[in-house]
Amino acid sequence: MTLIGFVLLYILVTIGIGVWASRRVKDTNDFALAGRSLPLPMVITATFATWFGSETILGLPGRFIESGIAGVIEEPFGSGMALILVGTFFAQKLYRLNILTIGDFYRDRYGTGVEMLCSIAIVISYLGWVGAQVTALGLVLNLITEGMISVTAGMVIGAVVVLFYTMVGGMWSVAWTDFFQMIIIVAGLVAILFFAADLAGGMSNVVEYAREKNLFHALPEPTPTGWLFWISAAMTMMIGSIPQQDVFQRVMSAKDVRTAVAGPIIGGSVYILFAFVPMLIVVAAVLAMPDVSGKLLAEDPQQLLPTLVRDHMPIWLRVIFFGAVLSAVMSTASATMLAPSTTFVENVLPHFVKLNPKNMLRTMRVTLALFALFVLIYSIALEGAAIYDMVAMAYQFPVVGAFWPLVCGLYWKQATRQGCYVSILFGTICWSLLTWTPMGEVFPNVLGGFLVAGIGMVVGSLLPTEGNRKFRLERQMKAEQALGAQATEGYPALAPAAASAST
Repeated sequence: MTLIGFVLLYILVTIGIGVWASRRVKDTNDFALAGRSLPLPMVITATFATWFGSETILGLPGRFIESGIAGVIEEPFGSGMALILVGTFFAQKLYRLNILTIGDFYRDRYGTGVEMLCSIAIVISYLGWVGAQVTALGLVLNLITEGMISVTAGMVIGAVVVLFYTMVGGMWSVAWTDFFQMIIIVAGLVAILFFAADLAGGMSNVVEYAREKNLFHALPEPTPTGWLFWISAAMTMMIGSIPQQDVFQRVMSAKDVRTAVAGPIIGGSVYILFAFVPMLIVVAAVLAMPDVSGKLLAEDPQQLLPTLVRDHMPIWLRVIFFGAVLSAVMSTASATMLAPSTTFVENVLPHFVKLNPKNMLRTMRVTLALFALFVLIYSIALEGAAIYDMVAMAYQFPVVGAFWPLVCGLYWKQATRQGCYVSILFGTICWSLLTWTPMGEVFPNVLGGFLVAGIGMVVGSLLPTEGNRKFRLERQMKAEQALGAQATEGYPALAPAAASAST
């Protein structure tokens, strides 16, 4: 059987797993959160798979060989730390709220206006993220077929496959395909590392070359500007990934709160460590094929790894590698297609269209298909863009538009609706100015937007305005009603008396 045949078989097996998992989908809770029943191993593989996608296998190695660890600080280190922070500071509090989306938190804490703004920022951020996965699918299928399938056609085929099993099974399909695909990724890339190191003359040669080129140096140039832009790059994925629906869904799908906390901490730690594997493979590729690598570094570093495997490894390793690449990309694409669709239907669409709760599941599936089509068009329009940059750009929106309302809503009782509006408005203005004017060459846009948004949250919440006074009064009344409900719970006979007393 040819490489194309093996890859086709792999795709069919993945679809089969997704369809098999879909039997458990009975309602929107099953579709979005897998019934909140996933055990720890599946939460670990699901959170690990959150980030191990196209940028890790194709974008990250090329950037690493050019700039070293200092050039890839946002991915994998920033994104891996995001999972650890989610497990440490957010998972326990959010899991106990028993909500369907991260947008539900903004609605319950601040009201529908903040829910809309934060949810829109989250949905927009997925455009570049999913687009990067679709682009990678097209690139991989083009390489596997040696040009028989164009990059554009590969994008269409990959997007349709991922859309099919995600639309059928939702989070259940995502969780089970992630579990299967992560096993392939780990086994495949470890095997390829040892084989590639052998081609390069041994692992010692690989490590020594990386040291000579100073690739393991993680810190920026020792200047104020260098440090500012380094911090800004690190926090883009670290901060921007926290208020995200795909992370929320994978963590909240856990069977209990302890699993929800442990899963992302372990998954994030493993991800940071395992991301060194493709980085070392690309160093071996440079040593094993110096002439070809020099050309690819100048033209398209993203093709270094797949070219090494395609031209210098036996068929069984080629099958494992391209199976691992497809595993990584499809696992990330499936969740990142599901997340914005769920958020849009739950937190944006109801403000414009009256939805029938009985048809909510069907509405989510239709929205998923429409989002996939939109992303496909976007990816084809940006064909040739760097995958790593597409991902990094995508996560700038939640940094200035959703992070501070989440953190302050969970940990600061004084946070108000007005504070959220001020934070989002001024954070976005600052980010826009630094992004689209020469000022961004002096001070990084993400860090500037982040700091201004944080200041806006504090100042806006503490201003003695009528809006803040009314908001705090609403919060107090809701808290008293909740206490009253708890006091009468289990004592139905007391409910009428409590009701009359409140009036």
